[in-house]
Amino acid sequence: MPNPKRRHSQQRSAKRRTHYKATAATLTTDTTTGEIHPRHRAHVSEGKLYYKGKVVAEKAPLRAQ
Repeated sequence: MPNPKRRHSQQRSAKRRTHYKATAATLTTDTTTGEIHPRHRAHVSEGKLYYKGKVVAEKAPLRAQ
């Protein structure tokens, strides 16, 4: 495979990296619980896992042994 013959300068690397920008995650409010969460992600509210406004899973109660 071809490799560079000489080292690239730091300025050249910095120019390439200027296009990478951090973006804030888009937040949305759940219609069922009213909580704010990242879009397209399941979230926990009061021990229940919600996704798209529906309960996906509930926390199982602890069993006494």
